[in-house]
Amino acid sequence: MPDITINQLRIHFEQAGAGDAIVLLHGLGSCGQDWLLQFPVLSEQFRVIAPDLPGHGQSEKPRGRVRVPDLANDVVSLLNTLEVSRAHLVGLSLGGCVAQQMALDCPARVRSLTLVNAFARFDLGEPGNALPLLVRMGVLGLLGLPAQARLVAARLFPKPEQAPLRKLAAERIAANDPATYRRMLVAIQLFDVTRRLGEITCPALVIAGDRDSTVPMRAKRLLASRIPGARFELIADSGHATPVDQKEAFNQIVIDFVESVR
Repeated sequence: MPDITINQLRIHFEQAGAGDAIVLLHGLGSCGQDWLLQFPVLSEQFRVIAPDLPGHGQSEKPRGRVRVPDLANDVVSLLNTLEVSRAHLVGLSLGGCVAQQMALDCPARVRSLTLVNAFARFDLGEPGNALPLLVRMGVLGLLGLPAQARLVAARLFPKPEQAPLRKLAAERIAANDPATYRRMLVAIQLFDVTRRLGEITCPALVIAGDRDSTVPMRAKRLLASRIPGARFELIADSGHATPVDQKEAFNQIVIDFVESVR
């Protein structure tokens, strides 16, 4: 699929289908291929666009520091190039941060917001947040990105029968540039739109996996409680990668939500 240059960066993206646009935004260290289980289903009714965020997948690495507003601006520029005036945004984890930023900075461009295991701020004071992050940074610094990738993949897909998914996730994360990955971790730590959630005006849906060990449930319920009119959907037996481990339930919830907005 095509690559285009925006803001002096080469961005890779996948797209399929026609109609109202749905933009799928992946999580940290991954790429647009995270959404392969969504493309065949969603593209039957919608124009589906899944970019590799800068520094991820086949997209070019950003130069210098990077912040979530920069990533959001790059996605807006991509939509401009593709002549998409408004889109439904579906963001997983880091992608959810980017989607929130777009809804705040460019509200006229966002038709709806689906936030999947996302957060408004990664609170280091939250129980269960600080230690995993410190371990993650320590493993990255001492043992390198492949070891860090295996650690993350084990949390994403802990079940024995998920071994193929675990292996694929580890390979995908390990393929990242270590310096860029560190900059992305810093960008996540600096992201904080908690006080601005009340400014989001588009229809919003918060999806939470009940077994997610990466983002605390409290952070996801905070999104649903502070975004005006937001809906909250809890998906059973699902970890952080809900679009993968509970694809049928996830796909149907997203379709029903987007159709209700239309």
